[in-house]
Amino acid sequence: MNTSVALKWLRFNLFAKPFDTVLTLIVVPTLIWLLVLFVYWVIGLANWEVIRSSAKVLMTGVFPETELWRAWIAAGAISAMLAVAAASVARPSTTRLIVASVVAVILILLAGTVSEKAATNTLAISLITLLAWLVGSRSELIQAHTAKIYAVLGIGFIAVLYPVGPSNWGGLLLSVVLTICSAVLTIPVGIALAFGRKSKIGSVRTLSTAYIEVMRAVPLILVVYLIWIAQPLLLSNLHVPDVVRGLIGFVLFYSAYAAEFIRSGLQSVPRGQVEAAEALGFSDWDVKQLVVLPQAMRVALPGLVGNTLDIFNYAPLVFIIGLTDFLRAGQMVLANPQNSGQTYEVYVFLFAAYFAIGSIITFMARRLELYFSKGAHR
Repeated sequence: MNTSVALKWLRFNLFAKPFDTVLTLIVVPTLIWLLVLFVYWVIGLANWEVIRSSAKVLMTGVFPETELWRAWIAAGAISAMLAVAAASVARPSTTRLIVASVVAVILILLAGTVSEKAATNTLAISLITLLAWLVGSRSELIQAHTAKIYAVLGIGFIAVLYPVGPSNWGGLLLSVVLTICSAVLTIPVGIALAFGRKSKIGSVRTLSTAYIEVMRAVPLILVVYLIWIAQPLLLSNLHVPDVVRGLIGFVLFYSAYAAEFIRSGLQSVPRGQVEAAEALGFSDWDVKQLVVLPQAMRVALPGLVGNTLDIFNYAPLVFIIGLTDFLRAGQMVLANPQNSGQTYEVYVFLFAAYFAIGSIITFMARRLELYFSKGAHR
């Protein structure tokens, strides 16, 4: 049966027409040939010593080595957050557990090439992630208080990292922290803007619409740089770390896009439900909080997760204000004359990391969309 299905898929997708057949016979062998060459380069020619020796810079930038335990705790908290999120939309199955175990083993082996301590810490994080995934999928208590768990873990890893000083955050750690904080903070700002754009008060509606359209019309790098310059000029007596200023720029920019996703969700709520809630004596606040917003967020959430992917992909723009994100950390490694000959190795590693994280975010967005679409038809 599986063979029959596969043959039908090949017939209708790759060999449906003579032109498709010719194109397939040219493209597929070419891709296979390129893949073989790439695998041969990865295994036989590339020198991955530069990645092993520079792992600390790539992962955490200029983070003090004596304080690296804080970065490991933050990584564990972030992994637990992702596992709890995955528990709702991608419940553990035999296949998924096998895939997760294989990925964990690969990560542990790669960490072992750096140091024994790194392998041990990676093993601990893998076990925490797996446990959070399994327990989160079976515990109704955890599912009912997911937002509170996120809040505790989020505040926890920021509290652990902050004593080191935000100026010392860097590498992949900075990119992930900036992405998570921006994605979370854009939601309440986006909700306010979405309701503001639909407000019956003309001035509020005009200001909200103007803000959204202006932010969508300017580049992100301009907003980040403007906030970085304007803060010392307007609030000269208040010291705001560069990371926080960059975060504000990302939140101001992406909240406009979040507002549009949420507004589309607001428009999907039937008017009759709002009128029914008002007829039952609900206040305007209760109608929005209990009736409109929960349904709107079900529609908007997949788009908001996609918004998170954009934030992660554009995090390297913080180099403009002097921060060392993941991409900038790779460029720092290549700036060392000893590593000048390993350009391909560094950029392939960066590409693989960006691709892996982006794939996880994309997978979560698709699972959320499927999960909520099923719920809408129940």
